[in-house]
Amino acid sequence: QVQLVESGGDVVQAGGSLRLSCAASGTIFSIHFMGWYRQAPGKQRELVAAISSGGSTNYVDSVKGRFTISSDNAKRTVYLQMNSLKPEDTGIYYCNAHLIVSSTDWTPRDYWGQGTQVTVSS
Repeated sequence: QVQLVESGGDVVQAGGSLRLSCAASGTIFSIHFMGWYRQAPGKQRELVAAISSGGSTNYVDSVKGRFTISSDNAKRTVYLQMNSLKPEDTGIYYCNAHLIVSSTDWTPRDYWGQGTQVTVSS
């Protein structure tokens, strides 16, 4: 079965840095999309960073210039480097992927990691 496992969440002071990792395992024929979402208490889950299979990236305005998403295809891992962290960045960060997991059914399937907590204190 396909699994996404996040790691790297921690408690840090404002201005600090963290790097989150999301490793995919299982039978995967194609990766269409990988991204990071976050959900703060009382807020909707939002997409904060995304990377396509071709390597193009995009970010929500609030993290531009501070966060960088990258991937290591050999390790089937996506990273989120977070610098200059702010208390507003606090939340549970989830890895999301759209994957093709069948050789005959090319419909991408949606997968989520379990989430990793990021807490930024002032």
